[in-house]
Amino acid sequence: MTLELGKLGFGTWAMGGPMTFEGQPVGWGPTDDEESLKALRRGFDLGVHLVDTADVYGCGHSEELVGQAFADVRDEVVIATKWGDEFDPARRELTGYNGTVEYLRRAVEGSLRRLGTDRIDLYQLHLGGLELEQAALLRDECEALVAAGKIRAYGWSTDDPERARFFCEGEHGVAAQADINVLFDNPEMYAGEYAVLCRRPLAMGLLARETFAPLPADDVRVSDPAWLLFFEDGKPTPAYFEAREAVRDVLTSGGRTLVQGALAWFWARSPRLVPIPGVRTVAQAEENARAVEFGPLSADELKQVEAVLRP
Repeated sequence: MTLELGKLGFGTWAMGGPMTFEGQPVGWGPTDDEESLKALRRGFDLGVHLVDTADVYGCGHSEELVGQAFADVRDEVVIATKWGDEFDPARRELTGYNGTVEYLRRAVEGSLRRLGTDRIDLYQLHLGGLELEQAALLRDECEALVAAGKIRAYGWSTDDPERARFFCEGEHGVAAQADINVLFDNPEMYAGEYAVLCRRPLAMGLLARETFAPLPADDVRVSDPAWLLFFEDGKPTPAYFEAREAVRDVLTSGGRTLVQGALAWFWARSPRLVPIPGVRTVAQAEENARAVEFGPLSADELKQVEAVLRP
């Protein structure tokens, strides 16, 4: 089957608000729910009709916001969410991981309730390193959920091409989600026939911010988990910052902002890539959405970027 994802989606990890795992922050610090709702609707008005969330973002809070934002236009929005993390919403704490079929059955009901909808358009496994034997059972259960009308399609949020391909071998497996951006490419992930939602397309803000003031203590970029890559102790990782500066002029050519140039790279790189930058404010929604108006980098601009970053 096909699912109309569009060229751009919005991510909602940051707007979920503070959360922790093993005592360490894995959220993005304080947020403003009213502004988040306005940002989602502004993006919708500008043509961004794909929204990506997860049950664990804000320990359920992000899904609730998505449900509120699009309650009156539900049929016009593609909602993608994820499962696999166990969490305590009262303590805003991620408590573990669960890759069982039984948990999948409970998780989908929780997401449907928080989203205020009767179906999820794209349901994504959130455990990137799960063994294929167990993933096969989950894939079969996803097909059962499609038959029951609770989800329309499914995919796997993983950076492993083999796992992504395996999940999409199911009849309604249509997409993967992976870490990809102009500074951190993974072309094997989009060599298949499925779409790839690209998380961290702006490198956790490295490709968005011009200055880097101190971040709040409950921001994941300060807690610095091993997978963070683009920040160290709340400051840009020097190697990635230097790479950004090396291609800045190309990305910002033609009147684009740095953000818009970073998004334009995806559309020049492959038609299968769908960046899903996070938004928390109306201004972010507007800047991201208007990147579509500029279109992809030209073939020559893409060649320049690749020559610098991946000679």
